[in-house]
Amino acid sequence: MLSIICPIYNEEKYIVGCIDSILKQDYPRNDWEVLFVDGMSTDRTREIVQDYCRNYDFIRLIDNPQKIVPHAMNKGISVAKGDVIIRLDAHALYKDDYCSVLTKQLKALGADNVGAVCKTDVQHKTSKTLAIREVLSNKFGVGNSVFRVGADRAMEVDTVPFGCWRRDVFDKYGLFDVRLVRNQDIEFNKRILRGGGKIYIVPDTYCVYLARETFKALALNCFQNGKWNVLTVHYTKQFDSLSLRHFVPMLFVCSLIVPLFVGMFYSQTMYVSLASMLMYLFSLMLICGRLSYAKKLNIFYLLSSFLVLHFSYGCGSIAGLWSVLWEKSNK
Repeated sequence: MLSIICPIYNEEKYIVGCIDSILKQDYPRNDWEVLFVDGMSTDRTREIVQDYCRNYDFIRLIDNPQKIVPHAMNKGISVAKGDVIIRLDAHALYKDDYCSVLTKQLKALGADNVGAVCKTDVQHKTSKTLAIREVLSNKFGVGNSVFRVGADRAMEVDTVPFGCWRRDVFDKYGLFDVRLVRNQDIEFNKRILRGGGKIYIVPDTYCVYLARETFKALALNCFQNGKWNVLTVHYTKQFDSLSLRHFVPMLFVCSLIVPLFVGMFYSQTMYVSLASMLMYLFSLMLICGRLSYAKKLNIFYLLSSFLVLHFSYGCGSIAGLWSVLWEKSNK
């Protein structure tokens, strides 16, 4: 028995594509259930899901008044009937064999969690959105995370997108941390690893994540991701709740800001900021030039996408650090 849990909130633009890709899965219909856990959406998301519920008895809509993902997952797990639980995201589409491959590999590998490569795409293909898509798939943009850059064999990793678990994993390692608005999946995977569990990524299937399509939406998302990297460490008191790559943008932005601040007293330190920015811009121009030539992408949009991604992410982490320091200073 398989239980699919999908946290949702105001997903009107994406939910139909997500559900239709779930319905195309080759998993036996009598052996699964699909639980959409809704954070009380204010758009047409609930109405759309309820239409599917009327037509498919294995689809259910569950309320999540707390709105955030860890509460949604924990509510879904508490009512799920399955021996295996898969988390899906409404912003994504899934290859027809996604569920069947992951459940088979979960058993074959003796894993605690199994995931697949998550390819990035956009709903509307323009010069700008194609550049954003490329940046969100590029190592210079998102680091060396295997699930983003691809895998050609089954291999142990520190995290995977979404997840496929045996139900008893939650008895052993606990549920999702409801303090974490973001990164709750990464933190849970780190808990599995600290407990001696195994997490694998497999190349046999994949999902497609539909990215933000404007610089404003990209910046807001990256800012929150960066902020919650710091807050995740703060709340869990475990630095290894995340990986070093999650803090590189913050270190880069600090290499620009801190020397400038110190430079008000010792002017020579300003050269550190200048050197850091020049090295970054040189690398950025080189990478964007190659991508523009090889993939016929607009170089201005590539440059803008990298800049928005890195600076909003880094500034978000600094904002998270500031909020932690402020909280401690007021205790």
